[in-house]
Amino acid sequence: MGNLLRLLYREDPPKHDIFVDFENAQPSRMEVETYEAVEAVLKDSEGILHELQQYKGAGNEIREAIANPRSEIQQEKAWDAIVPLVSKLRRFYEFSQQLEAIVPKILTELCSGPLTPMQHLETQQALVKQFAQILEFVLKFDDLKVIHFVDCI
Repeated sequence: MGNLLRLLYREDPPKHDIFVDFENAQPSRMEVETYEAVEAVLKDSEGILHELQQYKGAGNEIREAIANPRSEIQQEKAWDAIVPLVSKLRRFYEFSQQLEAIVPKILTELCSGPLTPMQHLETQQALVKQFAQILEFVLKFDDLKVIHFVDCI
């Protein structure tokens, strides 16, 4: 996280240390709207990660259905295994669309206006915290995706 924040500095090398209070950061009046919009998206992030951790593929059912194309039983087993997984994948995709919509909003708040990057980090700690939470979610999701989807193939 520190290296990411260092990229926001316009000065080289950074002359200031910034303390971001991740435990007690509260939105200011000016950032409440963006904060609440981001919070509405982030509330589902733990559930998404949990669903991904529990994800079991349908590789065996699919292989059996392919190996036995004339067997209605095998085809139905594969279908019954795939339908719930498609629903989960759709939920993951829809959540990614929500993240895609919210990230530009939070970055606009954190990177635009008359404030210097240092002032943004000092005065908008609640949004900085949320941006860090988004990054943490994305990294965890990608790790889980690689682990679980490789196992499912």
